[in-house]
Order: sequence, then C-alpha cells, then structure tokens
Amino acid sequence: MNSSKSERDAEIKAFDETKLGVKGVADTGVSTIPSFFIDPTIITPTSQSDYAVCSIPIIDLSAAAAVEKIREASEEWGFFQVVNHGIPDTVLEEILKGVREFFEEDDEMKKSYYSRDYENKTFVYNSNINLYKGKTANWRDSFGVMMAPYPPLPHQLPTPCREILIEYSKQVMKVGKVLFELLSEALGLEAKHLNEIGCSEGLNVMGHYYPACPQPELTLGTSKHADNVFLTLLLQDQIGGLQVLHHNRWVDVPPTPGALVVNIGDLLQLITNDKYKSVEHRVLANKRGPRISVASFFSTFLLETSRKYGPIKELLSESNPPKYRETTVKECSAYFINNGLNGGSAREHFRL
Repeated sequence: MNSSKSERDAEIKAFDETKLGVKGVADTGVSTIPSFFIDPTIITPTSQSDYAVCSIPIIDLSAAAAVEKIREASEEWGFFQVVNHGIPDTVLEEILKGVREFFEEDDEMKKSYYSRDYENKTFVYNSNINLYKGKTANWRDSFGVMMAPYPPLPHQLPTPCREILIEYSKQVMKVGKVLFELLSEALGLEAKHLNEIGCSEGLNVMGHYYPACPQPELTLGTSKHADNVFLTLLLQDQIGGLQVLHHNRWVDVPPTPGALVVNIGDLLQLITNDKYKSVEHRVLANKRGPRISVASFFSTFLLETSRKYGPIKELLSESNPPKYRETTVKECSAYFINNGLNGGSAREHFRL
C-alpha cells in the first residue's frame, strides 16, 4: 500500500515539475492516461434515462420577468444561463481566443507563470489546484488572476491575453453587479443590498484548457464540486461537457451562443440561509479538444478583510432561524483549498 502511494506521489511530483500540465502529457501523443488521472468513482450511465432530460433555465436579462425567473432558477436549480447581458460577442470571442493562445504559447514563457503560491503571485498557471491533496487529478490546466478589488498592472499579465483579460473583467463586473441587484430584489431586499455588503467586491478570473483526452471514460475534466464563492459567471466554448446535479441526476448545460452560465456559490447559499442553492457540478473529459472556458468568480478569496458573513438578518424569523455560523471569505476559501475538489461542499463546514 505504502509503496504504491509513494510511487503515485513520485509520479505526481514528476508531472508537476515539468510545468507543462495536462497539455504537456497530451502533446506526447499518449494513448493511455497516467494512472493518477483515473477516477474509479465515475459512473457511466447505462442508458439515456440515467440522465435528466430537463434543461436549465435561459433568462433574458432585458425582460420584465427577469427577477421572478432568477428567483425560481436560484431556488430550484442554482444554475441558469443569461442572454442579453450586454457583453458584446466580439469580447466573448476574444477572451476565449486569448485563453487558448496563452495555453498554446511557447513552453518556456508559460513555465515562468507556473506556481502554487496563490497568496503572493499575481497570475498563477498550473494543473489541478489540489494536485497533491485530491483523490484523482483532472484532465485540465488552468490559470487564475484576481482582477478586483486590486487589479494587476498590465505588465503582470501574459501578452496573449493581457488586453482582453482587462476588458472582459470590466464587462463581467458590470454584469455581476446587475445580477446581484436582481438577486437582491428576488429575495425581497433593496436592489443594492448584496452589492453593498461586498458580494461584488472581489473578482477572480480563471481560464481553463481541457486537452483532447484519449480515454475520457476514465477521468473527468473537473470533478464534482460546489463553488465556494458568492456567484460564478462562466463562458464556455462550443464543445460542451458541463453538467449540473439536479435531483440526483446529471443535466447537461449545452453551450448557448452568446450566453453566460451563472451559478450560485456556497457563500450566497450561506447568507440567504439556504434560500438560494449552490449545487454540485462537473465537467466531462472529451475526445475532442481543446475545450476552453473562462470562469469569473465573485469572491475576495484569500484577501484579508474584516467583514464577516452570516445569514442576512432581514431573511430570518422564528420559523427560519440562522442555519450557519458567521465566517470570513478568507476562512471559507482556505478551507476549500485545503480540502480540494473532492465532492461535497465547503459550506457544510459552517453549518450550525
């Protein structure tokens, strides 16, 4: 047992030290994936009936019924797609292109950004945030950068995605603030409530690169997890693979041209005292690739802030007492990073 664990640890360390990620493995033309990517818990549906046939809501942000539809989707699904959000298609296309170009850049340039130091590095590229702690590795490389509240200087960002990252982040911040207003109204609060308590203060943008996988049935692009943030806005390309767990069945989130996928995070479920739902989701590996996605997370993550978050007082009553203790965003984020994408939710750690 110990020898197999030490062999696995050595394999993972060797993989990490290449600083070339999953793309580096895929580029060698392997027909079988390294063993530490194999996930024995993947259950392949035996028939189409094992997948849910319903589809996640698509909401027009310019429509009069947007507040009510967002309330329903946030309570029932925890996921929805938005159209007419105001970000031009050209900006959406450019950010997907910029992310792809970063991962397909010269190896030596990319290596200079490879790190696992999330507190001190501005732009962090690596493969698998929980590579050393997770049960299995995912078939995916990523980069992450905090774009708010303290945006990086332009020269701290890689050339292939520098200008578009700055522009896309500005646009996403605008959409996020609008969504938090609509989410506030859907709770019966003043429109400014969630923005005023800091839900839209922090923005972390992550670019994901999922190379074509020779054995997609044995691994996942992203393991089942819930997001430990207030809100996530995801832009995905046309390859697909994102799935949401709804009533214990996996539901595909098909790529919709021009749409952003929105999902409620653990912190928003915590402060709404379980009214809004943060649900588990995953990304399948695929023989096609690369799949590109851009996830924008509204959270201050590991930044030191004194603000504490617990269930919003206006939502509580004798029949709806607080279900969570107060926590800071940093405490919640550190717990998530230390426990990895191993299913379950960081939120439960804070339940009373």
